[in-house]
Amino acid sequence: MQITKLFLIAAIAASAIPAMAQWQWIDARGQKVFSDRAPPADIPAKNILRQPGAGVSSRTAEAAPAPGAVAPKTAEKPAESGVDKGLEEQKRKQEQQEAEKTRVEQAKREKSRQENCDRAKQAKATLSSGRLLSNVNAKGERSFMDDSTREAELKRADVVIAAECGPLQPTQ
Repeated sequence: MQITKLFLIAAIAASAIPAMAQWQWIDARGQKVFSDRAPPADIPAKNILRQPGAGVSSRTAEAAPAPGAVAPKTAEKPAESGVDKGLEEQKRKQEQQEAEKTRVEQAKREKSRQENCDRAKQAKATLSSGRLLSNVNAKGERSFMDDSTREAELKRADVVIAAECGPLQPTQ
C-alpha cells in the first residue's frame, strides 16, 4: 500500500513538471516577461533569464525562422496584455461619446439658427406690413415707431435673415 501511494504521489508530481516549464526574459522596455512560449526573435539571448529544459533551447527551432521563410505572427508582435485591450476599448468609447456630443451640439445650433431665422422673417413681415407699431420704452411709456426706426429694424432683420437662414457655415 505504501509503495502504491508513493508511486501515485510521484506520478502526480511528474505530471506537474511540464506545467512549470516557463520562459523568462527582459523585453525591450526593460520589464521581466514570463511566458509558456519562447520569446520573440528580436530578444537577444543575453536577455533570456530562464528557459525550460537544460540543453539547446527550443527557441532556436520555434522562434527563428528559416532563411526566406515568413516569421510566425507571434514572433512579429509582442504579446498583447489585457491592459492594452482595455485602453483601446476605453478610447473607442470616449471617441463615440465625443462624436455623440458633437452631433448633439450641431443639432442644437441648427435648431437655434432655424428659430432665429423664423423670428427674423416674422419681424420683417410685421415691419413691412405698414401698420402702426408701438413699443414700450425703459420708463414703461408707450411710443410709436417712426419711419426711420422702421427702416433700421428692417435692415437689422435682413442682416439676421442673411446670417441665420443661409447654409450653415462650418465651425472651426
